[in-house]
Amino acid sequence: MKLDLLVLAAHPDDAELCCSGAILSYTENGKKAGIVDLTQGELGTRGSVSERESEANASAKILGLSVRENLGLPDGYLNDNPEAIHAIIAAIRKYQPETVLINAKYDRHTDHGKGAEISSKACFLSGLVKIETTFAGIKQQAWRPKMVFHFIQDRYIKPDFVLDITPYWEKKNKAIRAFKSQFFDPKNTEPQTYISNPDFMTFIEARALEFGHSIGVKYGEGFCTDKGRFVGISSLEQLI
Repeated sequence: MKLDLLVLAAHPDDAELCCSGAILSYTENGKKAGIVDLTQGELGTRGSVSERESEANASAKILGLSVRENLGLPDGYLNDNPEAIHAIIAAIRKYQPETVLINAKYDRHTDHGKGAEISSKACFLSGLVKIETTFAGIKQQAWRPKMVFHFIQDRYIKPDFVLDITPYWEKKNKAIRAFKSQFFDPKNTEPQTYISNPDFMTFIEARALEFGHSIGVKYGEGFCTDKGRFVGISSLEQLI
């Protein structure tokens, strides 16, 4: 299945928190989008692998994803090795996306920066014909996305551009809250974590309001270009 947009995210819920507005801007307008989670989030304090999988599937329905899969790479130990890189390359070639969104270049969780590093590398290497990967026993064709952008996570990074997600804010919230084991729930008796504190969701909205304010709309998501690559436009009217 060819996708218009593919998100490569270190953990289930990374995409929801940081770029689900962008995803909805595709799916709500008839385009195909998907998420490939690199790990199962098995080291998370709250919830279990099976719970996270169920929550990820519930969120996928809210977001209207064409596909969601998990590569099962080791949570907490993402690293630049051939096995991990080839697994990501195979996913990119499988879905042949025009645009790919990846983790922040650096962040509070070490998997985020490392996920960004290996995903960026895989996006480039995926275009090299001498790197061979297979899917269902068939050799895959080389494929390099036209655009690769980093979403912004916990630590503030000045965005290279901001996307208006105001029309999609309510659905973004629903997609985030599909991860019931991870975020604030007064009925949950598991230990409180950094992201389960009710103030964390206030922060998520504040960040979206801040980015939105910077471009004169209510809610926004910020993105950074990959390795200093600039974003081209075909008309100045696109800036209006």
